[in-house]
Amino acid sequence: MDHETAIVWLRRDLRVSDNPVFNAAMAAAKRIVPVFVVEERLWNSPGTNRTRFLSECLTELQASLDGRLLIKVGDPVDVLPDIAAKTKAGVVIRAGDVSPFASNRDQQVAQALQEQGVNIEVADWPWAVPPGTLATKSGTPFKVFTPYFKSWLQAVAMTPTVGPEAQQIVAAADHGLKSDPLPLVGATDAAMAPGGEAHAHELWHQFLHADLQGYNDGRDNPAADSTSRLSPYLKFGCIHPRQLLADLDVNIDAHRTFASELAWRDFYATVLHHWPHSAWQDWKDDLASIELNTGPQADEQFEQWCLGLTGYPLVDAGMRQLLAEGWMHNRVRMLTASFLVKDLHLHWSRGARHFMKHLVDGDISSNNHGWQWAAGTGTDAAPYFRIFNPIRQSERFDPDGDYIRRYIPELADVTGKAIHQPWTLPDGPPNGYPVPIVDHGEQRHIALERYKAARS
Repeated sequence: MDHETAIVWLRRDLRVSDNPVFNAAMAAAKRIVPVFVVEERLWNSPGTNRTRFLSECLTELQASLDGRLLIKVGDPVDVLPDIAAKTKAGVVIRAGDVSPFASNRDQQVAQALQEQGVNIEVADWPWAVPPGTLATKSGTPFKVFTPYFKSWLQAVAMTPTVGPEAQQIVAAADHGLKSDPLPLVGATDAAMAPGGEAHAHELWHQFLHADLQGYNDGRDNPAADSTSRLSPYLKFGCIHPRQLLADLDVNIDAHRTFASELAWRDFYATVLHHWPHSAWQDWKDDLASIELNTGPQADEQFEQWCLGLTGYPLVDAGMRQLLAEGWMHNRVRMLTASFLVKDLHLHWSRGARHFMKHLVDGDISSNNHGWQWAAGTGTDAAPYFRIFNPIRQSERFDPDGDYIRRYIPELADVTGKAIHQPWTLPDGPPNGYPVPIVDHGEQRHIALERYKAARS
């Protein structure tokens, strides 16, 4: 051990078990001071759903550490050097991140610490394979998921690490430091699962024993609700992909499919790592000149999309699930994204911002590159001419309309196939539900014409 004290700077790794940041700190110092810095910009800028979930994660972690987590409100550039000086810490250990905001902040923090002789080290990442680790045979970053996944399966670590020894974690109060109270969280109507490590493991074991075996088919059925729902917990590191992979056998089809979803998460983080501009700009500029809708009507249609009032039941059910739960089924995420960019002809970034405002699992690499996949502007993207038909998607993936009725009470009494096209009922849609705001067939034609014009 080279140091008396090490600071563990927790960020997106809010757990005790399988946390290499703690392990690295234990190896580096006799004592550990775990710290979480509440950055006001990050606390206030995301939607209330994500902030509330984070607050619950921190409260549970504080209890797991017997009150020894030091929570400070402020800028890490100022807060961490101050804590290091007061605790006489010689090193700060953290996990890595890839967002442009995090990368810039981490460089500033490292410089401030180094100016007073404190090293900063990266001991883990929130992904199974750290971004930038894998490359093609020619040494270039992967741009296509399938070969990336093959390489990922060979490189991924599937063995969790042990947790820290409690006696090495010291209370910050020993150094005259006290935690700040967490800032207030705004009210939200979303019915969300509670945050924290314990609930993450509970959810995982429920899914592992109840739904994983049928995952290949069940994952595309939004009414079945048979996906893991672990994305918010992975976002904040309440559970790590290693812990999930340790329970999987990738030689089993359903297990391999679930592992591939974890690999997609890694892949998108890798894309952001290599191409930071892709956070909010088109990764490729093939469609830079495509004509987009603008003006009051476009803005009104965007609001109707946000509220789940497009007149297309599966699209609206997904958008209302987002507002009701801070989450949306992945199959429906793809449909709602396709509808925004190819039926309403709006830029994908408008939809991405709306999702980030409401999603508990809002992660810039997965969310924004998922949107670029739908828009045809990203790496390994769906071709722009792949346009989801909202009626066919509804008939195929919610054939009985159970998901639609769950989130659209206006259609609760509609039976049979009319649930997918309620405007065809003799008296039109019931209970004030709107007729479609656009004709999908017409908009598909317009989208393809605009695509051809942009490509040429």
